[in-house]
Amino acid sequence: MLCANCGTQKATTGEGLCDGCVIAAANSAPPPRAPAVPLSGPTAVLRSPVGLSYAVVALLGAVIAADCFSLFALFRSRGLWSDPASEGFTAIAAEEIDRAQTQLLWSSQIYTPVVVATAVVFLVWFFRVRRNADVFAPDLQRRGPGWAIGTWFIPIANLWMPRGVAVDVWAASRRDPYGLETAKREPKLVLDLWWTAWVASLLYGRFATRRYGAAEGPADIRDALDQLVVADLLDITAAVLAIFFVRALTRMQHLKATTGPAVSTEPPATRLDVGRM
Repeated sequence: MLCANCGTQKATTGEGLCDGCVIAAANSAPPPRAPAVPLSGPTAVLRSPVGLSYAVVALLGAVIAADCFSLFALFRSRGLWSDPASEGFTAIAAEEIDRAQTQLLWSSQIYTPVVVATAVVFLVWFFRVRRNADVFAPDLQRRGPGWAIGTWFIPIANLWMPRGVAVDVWAASRRDPYGLETAKREPKLVLDLWWTAWVASLLYGRFATRRYGAAEGPADIRDALDQLVVADLLDITAAVLAIFFVRALTRMQHLKATTGPAVSTEPPATRLDVGRM
């Protein structure tokens, strides 16, 4: 029986082909496709912010305690200058002035390291929730994850840029990041209140500190101490609101990670702009 392909050689295979045609077919076959190589690059992975949130809340509580001690020292110092008749330093015992100044110094030395530690842990938590937002709704993030830290160190711009990052993260952390009804049920009021209080505390605190440093006479010292009291009260308010903000955003991300996102009922054409309301 001749080869079914060439018709000249004797068929040697069950398919009716000769040895020459079998070899020719093998040589002309395309090489096997190489396995696909996965693209390298960072992949967003959910990581729980719950543990970090506990640390942030605890440190914010320490900030409040440090502010309370500062208020105690300020009121004690303010009491030395509360008598309108004592319009001179000679009317107050030097020991009383030294004791009041020492307490104010202690309050500052306690407050500074507590605030620094709180800021560091808060930034770690903030970066964590920002990375999680890349899993929930990456299209709603206007800046990269690194800006969750970098925006805080830009002079002047740090008065509004970190809030923009927080707004994007908040939007992505909603059950339905694109749904208008979800935006109404999960408003960012606590975020806005915290940010307003923090900026007010920061600016007023700097103003009050300069006033106290420039005070010379008893009347100026009284006024400067009053300004410092207001600054501490603003700082306590900002810390309390920061606790509510941290707990609220952490709870939103934990709930979304454990129960899954809600199915959006909004039409695609109108979904992108409602996430940041």
